[in-house]
Amino acid sequence: MFKRIREDIQCILERDPAARSTLEVITCYPGFHALLLHRPAHACWTHGLRWLGRFLSHLGRFLTGIEIHPGAKIGSRVFIDHGMGVVIGETAEVGDECTIYQGVTLGGTSLSKGAKRHPTLGRGVIVGASAQVLGGFTVGDGARVGSGAVVVKPVPPGATAVGNPARILQAEDDTAREAAAAKMGFSAYGVTQGDDPIAQAMKGLIDSAAGQEHQIALLWHAIEQLGSTRNVPGDAHTTEQFDAARLNQLVK
Repeated sequence: MFKRIREDIQCILERDPAARSTLEVITCYPGFHALLLHRPAHACWTHGLRWLGRFLSHLGRFLTGIEIHPGAKIGSRVFIDHGMGVVIGETAEVGDECTIYQGVTLGGTSLSKGAKRHPTLGRGVIVGASAQVLGGFTVGDGARVGSGAVVVKPVPPGATAVGNPARILQAEDDTAREAAAAKMGFSAYGVTQGDDPIAQAMKGLIDSAAGQEHQIALLWHAIEQLGSTRNVPGDAHTTEQFDAARLNQLVK
């Protein structure tokens, strides 16, 4: 038990730059308090003391603003940052090293009792503020759920889910900021560089248009070299005028 508590404290000190000391974590972090209360509540639940487990869960919700059903399974070194409004359902499973921000719901979409209604988070998953993960599917190891995302289908390991409904972005090389965040073991609020799917689609279209104009310019240049310019229309663009770099800046 004391080993788990030490791990909880250490993971907060590692992942939260605002955490200054062990005393501060113990006395001022509601996510830490919620996990402390969840463990006896879960023990009561698994040993058939259902009312006592629910009461301890309710007490934790009253004190911290974080509602964790006593039936939920929570791994080690889980960090619930800020935490107000977090809801974790009965059949949810949170893997080791996960980070969950305020307003997150790990909820269910089925009314069947005894069924797997809530999501499973793999190891090292980051769920951004106000994200909703709804259903009995799995979010793979190392995946990220962006702030405000509504996820209703499985997320592959290492991928990023953003938007409403969430779109799945496969893992790509991140910028220097993300590399620095990875060294610390987390990415604040599940935010990554270039994770807007609309912007990514626009950039792809812009790059495609730029490539086509380049090919057309090369064709006209070849025609000129062959001495057939007498048949070239007067309004034909024989040089590239498409400013892809400028348009890409607009959709960043």
